Amino acid sequence: MMAAEPARVDYYPLPDDSPDDWERVEPAAAGLDPAPLAEAVAFARAHESRWPKSLFTEDGRYYPTVYVDEGPPWNELTGPVRGWAGPSGLLLRGGRIVAEWGDTRRVDMTFSVAKSYLAILAGLALHDGLIRSLDDPVRGYALDDGFEAPGNREITWRHLLQQTSEWEGTLWGKPDAVDRNRVVAPGATDNSRKGQPRDLRPPGTHFEYNDVRVNRLALSLLQVFRRPLPEVLRARVMAPIGASDTWQWHGYRDSWVEIDGVRMPSVSGGGHWGGGLWASTRDHARFASLVHRRGVWAGKTLVPADWIDALRTPSAANPGYGLLWWLNTGRALYPSAPAASLFALGGGSHVLWLDPDHDLVMVARWVDKPEVDGLLARVLASLAG
Repeated sequence: MMAAEPARVDYYPLPDDSPDDWERVEPAAAGLDPAPLAEAVAFARAHESRWPKSLFTEDGRYYPTVYVDEGPPWNELTGPVRGWAGPSGLLLRGGRIVAEWGDTRRVDMTFSVAKSYLAILAGLALHDGLIRSLDDPVRGYALDDGFEAPGNREITWRHLLQQTSEWEGTLWGKPDAVDRNRVVAPGATDNSRKGQPRDLRPPGTHFEYNDVRVNRLALSLLQVFRRPLPEVLRARVMAPIGASDTWQWHGYRDSWVEIDGVRMPSVSGGGHWGGGLWASTRDHARFASLVHRRGVWAGKTLVPADWIDALRTPSAANPGYGLLWWLNTGRALYPSAPAASLFALGGGSHVLWLDPDHDLVMVARWVDKPEVDGLLARVLASLAG
C-alpha cells in the first residue's frame, strides 16, 4: 500500500550558491509511487523536442521562425541565440525535489515563458503605484508616440497583458502584422495564414498571440520603471528567491532607448527573433514556486497575492488565458491536468506547471509539444491513492 499524501509544509530552498541548497525527498515520502514517477521521467527523456539542437535548419534558417511559417523579410534574426543539449526537468512537491532529469543548471533559451515573467513585473509596477489601474490607457504612461494612432489610443494595460490589444505599429523593425492570424491554441498546428492581412477589432475583443505587441508591453514597462527590466527582476524577484547569477534577459540589437539621459535595453518577451529570457531549469523552478506559493517566499511577500489571483482570471476573449499565463479552463489546454493548473509555456517546448490541487510544481524543458499532456498524465498517475 502506498503512503498517504503528506501534510503540506511550505519549504523554500536556500540560495543557489549555498551547500545543499535544495532538499530532496523520496517519492514515497512525498506521497508519490516511485515506479510510475520513474516512468514519467523516462517518458520526458524519450520524447525530447524535435527542434534542431543548434536552433537552425540545415539551410541556415532560424527554426523558431520556420515552425510558425514565417518568411522573409520578417524572419530576420535580430537577437542572440543559444543552442540546446537535451531535455531537463524538476518535479517538486511541498517545495522539495522528488524527481530530476537532465542538466538542470544549464542555461537555455526560454522563449515565451518570458511573457509570464513580464506579467510578474507588471504586477510589481501596479503594486508600486507606477501603474494606477490595469484599465488605464497605456498612452498616458508612454514616453513615445506608440499609442497616438487612433486605434491605439484606448489600449489599456489589461489589453496588453491579455493579448487582446490589437496594437498596430512597427517595433524594433517588426510590424505587428507579422503575427496577425497567428494561431496558438490547444492542438493548433496550421499557421499558414500567419502574417496575412485582417481587419483589426476593438481592443479587448479578440485574442491574438502576437510577439510584437508583447514587446510593446515590455517597452511600456521599461518606461514606467525607468530602469532595465532585468535589474528590476533581479532585485525584486530573482535575488530574494535565491536564484543563481547565470540567468540573462536579452533584447535585440536595435532595442535600445534613452530614458532620463541613460541608454538602456528593452528586452523581448520571447525568442521569436532571438534574445529573450535565458535561465536554468532550477531558476525557473524557483520562480514557479514563488507563484505557486502566491507570491510568498520564506515568509516574505514578494508579489501581492491578489496579483497572483489576477494572473489566474480568464479573459473574456480567451477563457484559456489570463494575464500572460495559460489556464486550463475546462481542461481544454491539457485534458490530463486539473482545471486549476497554471502554465507558463514556451516554444520548444518549455513548461512551467503549477498544480495547486496536488501541491506540485514541474519544470519540463525541450519536450516534444504533442507529448506534454502525456507527461502530465504520467506524473499525476504517480500520485498515491
